[in-house]
Amino acid sequence: MHDPVASSLIEFKDVSFSYPASKGDRMILSRVSLSIPKGKVTALMGASGGGKTTVLRLIGGQQKANSGQVFFDGKDVGKMDAAGLHSARRRMGMLFQFGALFTDLSVFDNVAFPLREHTHLSQDLIRDIVLMKLNAVGLRGARDLMPSEISGGMARRVALARAISLDPELIMYDEPFAGLDPISLGTAAKLIRELNDTLGITSIVVSHDLEETFRIADKVIILANGGIAAEGTPDEVRQSKDPMVHQFVNALAEGPVQFHYPGPDVEDDFGNLTRKGQS
Repeated sequence: MHDPVASSLIEFKDVSFSYPASKGDRMILSRVSLSIPKGKVTALMGASGGGKTTVLRLIGGQQKANSGQVFFDGKDVGKMDAAGLHSARRRMGMLFQFGALFTDLSVFDNVAFPLREHTHLSQDLIRDIVLMKLNAVGLRGARDLMPSEISGGMARRVALARAISLDPELIMYDEPFAGLDPISLGTAAKLIRELNDTLGITSIVVSHDLEETFRIADKVIILANGGIAAEGTPDEVRQSKDPMVHQFVNALAEGPVQFHYPGPDVEDDFGNLTRKGQS
């Protein structure tokens, strides 16, 4: 019988996951165990392809672990039926990379969409909720604009208002800072921290922006080589002695993560050219 830790909203227990043979049958996660504390901002970081987005998909039930268990609020996501998954997802918000707004809907209608799809609220109440959510991200005045009429940073904030429209307990951010200018990036990071604390929610941030993410995170988990290379507070992770973590947090070109993808020796590929040049 699973006895969830009261302070954790999400727990991974010995989770392994690999994509099918058609995608190379590469092991993404290998017996990973981790916990996401309630009411905190947890950053998932690591080199590209390390399994960060896969973790989000396992939490949301879009993927199922090959082995091990993924718990959301004490319930095994892998054992949920369609109704159970639908209920769990209602308690989650997702901010996709670059916002993923509906281009043919106004700012207002983008934020209203989840409310219209998943509730039976009156249009007057939906209006009030949408305007409150837009006000929380500073865009109540942009309600009638189309996505093509707003900046990338504003679009990310509209997407955040949409993500919190159903008052979720968990918000997952997939690269929320990608492509943003320094002002928009700082605004987005500040919003993530403020909304987390004001609404009392749990946040998971997948990001490569180390400086801004470390600034707002309570806990950092760095994934590498199918497992956890480091976890702890931002300061604890910065002081890690693991070579890969050291390379990552210091943005070093040389280290365990190599520039060249593994392949044949240079001599094997270019030996003939070398020999011709010498003849």
